[in-house]
Amino acid sequence: MKSFQNLLLLQNLYRLKAIGFSYSDSFAINQKTVDEKPHSIFELNKTISTCFLCDLSKSRVQSMSGYGNPNADIMFIDYSVSMSQDSTNSYYAGHSGEILKNMIENVLHLSIEDVYLTHAIKCKPLNSNLPSNSEWDSCKSYLFSQIEFIKPKVIVTLGKDAYAKVTSEEKNFQNVRGHIINFKNYKLVPMYHPNHLLRNPDDKKIAFNDLKTIKSCL
Repeated sequence: MKSFQNLLLLQNLYRLKAIGFSYSDSFAINQKTVDEKPHSIFELNKTISTCFLCDLSKSRVQSMSGYGNPNADIMFIDYSVSMSQDSTNSYYAGHSGEILKNMIENVLHLSIEDVYLTHAIKCKPLNSNLPSNSEWDSCKSYLFSQIEFIKPKVIVTLGKDAYAKVTSEEKNFQNVRGHIINFKNYKLVPMYHPNHLLRNPDDKKIAFNDLKTIKSCL
């Protein structure tokens, strides 16, 4: 049966060639990513930096794999790369990045070199739109592989979108924020995104208490 189907396909290709179509040799995009499992987070991040699996690769300046200690006890997961992060190749860019850095250094009493910060979606979304489900599907294996390589004591998701994508849960964010959640044998604590704190400065007190919960997991 398979040979018959191949024969029909070949006949159709000859017909197309006869009316002017031409063909080029096949090639594979990100073949190593598909065929070989990375052996370290450094190999994984190199693969991420050259990823062209979705349309976001057309508009980004670079793919941002992650920053910090690959053996960190705390792993922060943002939802997607911001325009300022993409343009400067800085993970703590802008006012949002400054707030996150201050929380890490002044409340957790850690350096940004001690923690690991990455994104669920590794590239800047097109035209500041929300990433699509297909774009998340292209990125999620990267993120979960990073978690397995780092093996943090606690995962911190920044904002409701990061929490929803990482956990596949659509629960009311206010009901889970600040709670210690069991996730794939890890402790996960959702907290407000720094952008939320810029718009709602009164919630900084809540974020401070959430950071104390995070610190108790170490």
